[in-house]
Amino acid sequence: MSGICAGRVVVVTGAGRGLGRAHALAFAAEGARIVVNDLGVGLDGRRGADSPAGQVVEEIRAAGGEAVAHGGDIATTEGAASLIAAALETYGRLDTLVNNAGFLRDRMLVNLDEDDWDAVMRVHLKGHFLPLRHAAAHWRAQAKAGRTPVARVVNTSSGAGLLGSVGQGNYSAAKAGIVGLTLVAAAELARYGVQVNAIAPAARTRMTEGAFADTMTAPADGFDAMAPENVSPLVVWLGSPASAGVTGRVFEAEGGRITVMEGWRPGPSADKGARWSPAEAGETALKLLGEAELPGMVYGA
Repeated sequence: MSGICAGRVVVVTGAGRGLGRAHALAFAAEGARIVVNDLGVGLDGRRGADSPAGQVVEEIRAAGGEAVAHGGDIATTEGAASLIAAALETYGRLDTLVNNAGFLRDRMLVNLDEDDWDAVMRVHLKGHFLPLRHAAAHWRAQAKAGRTPVARVVNTSSGAGLLGSVGQGNYSAAKAGIVGLTLVAAAELARYGVQVNAIAPAARTRMTEGAFADTMTAPADGFDAMAPENVSPLVVWLGSPASAGVTGRVFEAEGGRITVMEGWRPGPSADKGARWSPAEAGETALKLLGEAELPGMVYGA
């Protein structure tokens, strides 16, 4: 198959449904060979009886593409290592990693227990770190052997991670952490030929259908702005050689809109050249706040 990813091998986590499935199909349509990872779990992270990864593999093969399923837990060292090994053992190479897997356990902070915090951090944040860690080790070895790769990583953050979301303290913190991880990885891995970016998608998935039912409902006709397939073209481009030179950036993708997100940077500042008293610090902080732009509204506030 021809396309901007022809000949590339792409790993997509959480690719059995929703955004991950859309990404896997879109990469395959552009000529990539796909490792489709999915545990087949429910919204709460508990394993189900079906095998959505296998179903996506069948879809790709029916369309003339190449794909293999991986059902390991990528939030464990063993699962993440076997994910990267699946690409190398099946296709002999790895070019792009799309970290997408995740689930929700929404609670207001006063009702959010430690298990719900740990579970979401584990799947979203650790589930990004471990596949990235093992993929990066492979690409570093390739670069040191004189075969510098044209490697790409696309991480999945969220508007909740950028602005916060009421009732999603654990999810927002994990998604914000993914942005930090993306920035560090982009800086550290550039020398090995690896570009690392993140997306903050808005689309209809199992996670958003319940939380934002009115917004996510598919229209009877016309453009379906919340279809997950709308996000995938940007992900495919970021995962392709065509995105050369783009790294350490966060993109918001929703419907037909793509936005480059601009993160924390210095705003109004004052320097006394000596230690402030508490009263002086407060007076100065209020003055600076009056000169600063207001932050974006927290979702659900």
